Amino acid sequence: MKNYDLTMNSATTGQALVITLGGNSEMQIRVADPKATYVTDLLDHHLRELQRVMADHAFALDASGLSAASVTFWTAWNDKTLVGFGALKELDCAHGELKSMRVAPAARGTGVGRAMLEHIIAEARGRGYTRLSLETGTAALHAPAISLYRSAGFAPCGAFADYSVSPHNQFFQLALRSVAPDL
Repeated sequence: MKNYDLTMNSATTGQALVITLGGNSEMQIRVADPKATYVTDLLDHHLRELQRVMADHAFALDASGLSAASVTFWTAWNDKTLVGFGALKELDCAHGELKSMRVAPAARGTGVGRAMLEHIIAEARGRGYTRLSLETGTAALHAPAISLYRSAGFAPCGAFADYSVSPHNQFFQLALRSVAPDL
């Protein structure tokens, strides 16, 4: 895996968040339409790969699912190249779900995934969520993502929302802030 220097000194330019990845490389993260033609190839690659490995146990959302009112979808760009995407689904007013994180194959190991994850975590905190959960697979292709999630503080947890436990999936959760006890 390539080393990278991820500097989260970011600036907002209109709707885009600009992040310096190291050297002179900048990436923009911006809200996008998952049905946009520029997303199609990477989203199709994501869904095909999961379907091939996990068959009926793949729970990734397609463009329609990622367009739901409860979901915010972001794309990551290096200049004019789409390098990744990620989404945040609101489960309730205190609980969000990380959905469909994907980095383009050519951009793996460059800090795109970490930047997107940190962006989504910051957004979840900004919304006042107390926890952020995710469901992912158990296949070898998920190992780099699981390592990333663990490095960000996600810990294994039980099934949540409408998920069921199976040998093909696992669940992680990140506590975003402690909840004050009722007095």
